[in-house]
Amino acid sequence: MVRVLFLHPDLGIGGAERLVVDAALALKERGHQVSFLTNHHDSTHCFKETADGSFPVQVVGDWLPRRLFGRFYAICAYLRMLYAAIYASFFMPQREQVDVVVCDLISVCIPVLRLARHRPRVLFYCHFPDQLLSAREGLLKRLYRLPINWLEEHTIGLADKVLVNSKFTLRVFQDTFRRLKTVPDVLYPSLHTQYFDQMEKKLEQRSALLDEPVHPRVPRNAFIYLDINRYERKKNHALALHSLRLLGDMLPAMDFKQCRLIIAGGYDTRCMENVEHFAELEQLTEELKLQDHVVLLRSPTDEEKCRLLFAAHCLLYTPENEHFGIVPLEGMYCSKPVIALNSGGPTETVVNTSTGFLCEKQEKSFGGAMYQLFRDEPLRLKMGDQGHKRVQQKFSFQAFADRLNGIVQELVPIPKQSSNKKTE
Repeated sequence: MVRVLFLHPDLGIGGAERLVVDAALALKERGHQVSFLTNHHDSTHCFKETADGSFPVQVVGDWLPRRLFGRFYAICAYLRMLYAAIYASFFMPQREQVDVVVCDLISVCIPVLRLARHRPRVLFYCHFPDQLLSAREGLLKRLYRLPINWLEEHTIGLADKVLVNSKFTLRVFQDTFRRLKTVPDVLYPSLHTQYFDQMEKKLEQRSALLDEPVHPRVPRNAFIYLDINRYERKKNHALALHSLRLLGDMLPAMDFKQCRLIIAGGYDTRCMENVEHFAELEQLTEELKLQDHVVLLRSPTDEEKCRLLFAAHCLLYTPENEHFGIVPLEGMYCSKPVIALNSGGPTETVVNTSTGFLCEKQEKSFGGAMYQLFRDEPLRLKMGDQGHKRVQQKFSFQAFADRLNGIVQELVPIPKQSSNKKTE
């Protein structure tokens, strides 16, 4: 048994959080002792495994500011994570000392963890270089980011092991951190497929008892396009709305009347971009005259999300150059064809014309794929079946758990016992 601590900034409901929760489940199933240390955890805005007692979750440093004067988010995030690392290294009770710390998103904690009294091994999971996620807004912003970017590169190099989520991210990592000799390994995220299987049975039993639509504004005979992603501008939900408008122009009025687009996104009132972008999408929906065809949902629960996935006919995935993207795997496992952009992680998960369509960043390309799946039911069902098989074969939770377990055991090898010969 290895004692593993996951050190994560904010245990919300994003893709990074889904990854660390799945990694924790995988290690727990392999018999390891797993816990979480975080700067923020809201039991009403998180994955259920972090709120139902599956793992001990400790929050430290939530009193520290998330921003100063409406800016300096990165500096504040680094300071909050440093505070958590100092606590883990020097103030955590002796009985809670760990063998391995798994951290992600913010690497500045790594040097502090290496100074701990009981020196744990540090595993860093890079979803994507943080410096590439920051908007470049002029000279002052570049000067502000210079020391932060330098810290990111040099602190990642201090980890005992570095993992990335896709071959695409590996290429970006090597192009970005040119001074590092570290060559990360690729560990694809996976799905906890057993959970989806259990939810499917539960939802089937519920639907047998309660004949209710997936949403009050969605008719039972609707053709549902589902778009799951946080309410952030870089997620490009607007492409789904413009493509739906184009679809409406391509289809006869009676056919388009059946079409519904459900956008289900993570929404945190503490995040100004979530609030602003939600309002922007509402306004765009009105401008495109799609009010009767679009439903915007904020932070659906795990059960609500599963219900949407099983009810949908097609999954839309609109971010460009997404690092990996767990949502296409969720859609494919639920036997839904996926329409995604032909860039980033989806090019490694979605097989074009087999499990879905990889499109250009234009509503003409995206809308054309939506039209084809609406018109061709046998193709849609075939793609859904092939997608389900692909997840089982290439992205199974079992393979993910075995690989991660092997990495952790390599970091903490079992010490050899010395044999003392008896003298007679």
